[in-house]
Amino acid sequence: MTLDEQLTAIDALRLRDFPDRRGRSAPVESGPGFHIAGLRVSGEFWDADPAEVAEAEEDFDAALTALVQALSLRWGRPALLDLTPALERMAAGLPVRPPLDTLCGYVPRMHGWRVRDRWVGVGVGQGGRELPLQLLVAVGEGDVTTPAMTGPR
Repeated sequence: MTLDEQLTAIDALRLRDFPDRRGRSAPVESGPGFHIAGLRVSGEFWDADPAEVAEAEEDFDAALTALVQALSLRWGRPALLDLTPALERMAAGLPVRPPLDTLCGYVPRMHGWRVRDRWVGVGVGQGGRELPLQLLVAVGEGDVTTPAMTGPR
């Protein structure tokens, strides 16, 4: 997916209604108050050469940087959402609000913007060393931020 296609996908998710129940229709997972979509997904790394993994990580980081720059031109400087507290809450058996409950398992932090009544976040994550890298967008209603959120609102 090109950068323009990613921006179009983000715009479509921002305008999409949230469903009453959690569900998935590739590549989008949705539920009450949120959507999560993979904008770009790598292959798996089961028997990958470490150099190949490093190259893929650099490529995804560059794609994230380009996307953050493009979205920053639209909405200003992003806030940074650290998902570590959400992961720690889940590990302790405490509830975590969607979509953070899904995201915190494989995305360490997201760049986010408040756009009207919704929050839009983008980040790169990986569920495990052998699993695909993913460039993700999350759209949530209300405030999906935590005290770890820094930057302008």
